[in-house]
Amino acid sequence: MTAKPALAPGLTPPFAPQEPIAPSWLARPAIAVAPDLIGCSLVRQWPDGRVLRSCIMETEAYDPGDPACHGYRRRTARNSSMFEGAGVAYVYQIYGLYYCLNIVTGAANSASAVLIRAVLLEREPEDWPDRRPPRKTKPDPLHRLGAGPGKLCQVLAIDRRLDGIPLAPDQALYLEHRSPAIAQAWQARELTLAQTTRIGLSQGQDLPWRWYWAGSPAVSKLDRTAQLKDARSLRSL
Repeated sequence: MTAKPALAPGLTPPFAPQEPIAPSWLARPAIAVAPDLIGCSLVRQWPDGRVLRSCIMETEAYDPGDPACHGYRRRTARNSSMFEGAGVAYVYQIYGLYYCLNIVTGAANSASAVLIRAVLLEREPEDWPDRRPPRKTKPDPLHRLGAGPGKLCQVLAIDRRLDGIPLAPDQALYLEHRSPAIAQAWQARELTLAQTTRIGLSQGQDLPWRWYWAGSPAVSKLDRTAQLKDARSLRSL
């Protein structure tokens, strides 16, 4: 049996269903939505009725004036979903191998999105032993299965077929608000966010538009130079 990682107040799998996040909540600049998504749930649903929740642990923001944004220059077949407006999934492939999931934010035609960099799964997918990459000789612990944008898409079976879908409860992917326990811990300053620069970019490297759950073992990479933000300070972002 996989041991549960020691994380923080309010974060104990399994995760109970919460209020779905509406497109109107996402219709804000990416730099405002990205920190607010930490602690919210990403819900994956399969046609056979399986449902798996994961807690969002790490995000990065990309906006229209950002040279690292895929929609910075123009709309293309690859990035078209970024221009559809808030509440849509934008999924792209990197290195011809891995996929990355983005939550489209802001207004239509603005190319604004939040990259989901890491999640904590409530449990391992039932079919994961059969889908696990063959190069893996030792299985990852539960809190590392979604610790990276490519890893979370792999374990949740997210690929280009989900690009452009609306994030809604009747779809394969949707979002839910923070649970009352997480929200209470956040407001009590028992939980903090780390804010730092984004990872793996050749442009816009200096922008501090990456946020993660401070001290969590479920994030892709910790940064000792990151600034810590509590819930009240985030209101001014």
